[in-house]
Amino acid sequence: MTHGMRADTYSAQPDGDRGWRDSATRYALLPLRLFLAITFIYAGLDKLTDSTFMQDAGAGSIGDMMRGVRDSSAVPALVDLALENPVGFGYAIAFGELAVGIGTLLGLLTRLAALGGALISLSLWLTVSWAADPYYYGNDLPYLMAWIPLMLAGAPLLSVDAALHARRRARTYR
Repeated sequence: MTHGMRADTYSAQPDGDRGWRDSATRYALLPLRLFLAITFIYAGLDKLTDSTFMQDAGAGSIGDMMRGVRDSSAVPALVDLALENPVGFGYAIAFGELAVGIGTLLGLLTRLAALGGALISLSLWLTVSWAADPYYYGNDLPYLMAWIPLMLAGAPLLSVDAALHARRRARTYR
């Protein structure tokens, strides 16, 4: 290694410190996973239970919201596609958010759920929050970035995916 760093520096830590760090590392993605899961479940349920939102037109409707962001979006064609059936699009987003949130919460097909969450966040960033100025005022870009660690790592702990993996591994070593 360069600069006089030893390869065993981390392992030379006292066992108690190493154990805490190992645990912290193992559980590091759990708060992010729970936050994203709960947020997406809430967002989906909020849309599904808001009769004003699931309308083609009117104050607070998905239709008016999409018409309002059409000219400022990065991909107006995507908004035009949604405007062909705003209510259908609203239901698709709501059920997509629910599926992503539930999959993420349970840790079931977590990487796929995270990809779905990232795609929802990307589409919302390119349409609804694209015009935020400065860009960091738009909330969809941080959500997009937050899904990436879960796409890469999945849910290795406290998840259906981990239980299924352990079960497959146990069968392999019989």
